[in-house]
Amino acid sequence: MQHILALSRSAVTIRHWFEIDLDDASMEHGARIEIREMPAQPHRGSESASQLTTLDRPLWRADLFDRLADPPGSFSAAHYHPRFTGSEPSARHWDAALTADPWTWLGDQITSLGAAAGEASWPLDPGDAAELPSLADAVVATARQFGPDRCRSAAECHQLTRDVQDAVQLMIATLRAPERLDRARAAPWLG
Repeated sequence: MQHILALSRSAVTIRHWFEIDLDDASMEHGARIEIREMPAQPHRGSESASQLTTLDRPLWRADLFDRLADPPGSFSAAHYHPRFTGSEPSARHWDAALTADPWTWLGDQITSLGAAAGEASWPLDPGDAAELPSLADAVVATARQFGPDRCRSAAECHQLTRDVQDAVQLMIATLRAPERLDRARAAPWLG
């Protein structure tokens, strides 16, 4: 399940995410928030026809994650990706303020258009840039619904991420230490 707050030329996507570290097979989950571009599409059909809406190029991502081995709500794996090359994220960036208070940190990022962590502002359409800060409370409230403390079982986590089962299976297939995988926890994604 994803929530999408769409503006004119950009959108915020918010969802629960499940991740397996490729190096040590540790597991993480929590809220994933992305800023994405919505490229203009040619008009189709009549003046009343439904139009195509496409979310494409990611601009920024925050992963407000816990490691499953740590206490819920510790945000021990919370990080962000300040930029993307095509669809691939930059390396993880860590911020003590993010781990200490992820919801305030997220609100500050939305309000500042990504500049609060010392990065360049997101390259948004001027109208969207003017409107997005007013949505910070809605983004944070929605992201809280997908926080790691809200997901209490493998079955619940799978229910929220079943649409990306192929991505989880790809993680499992490319583990560098597959013998360390908690197969019982990963079972729902294994099919």
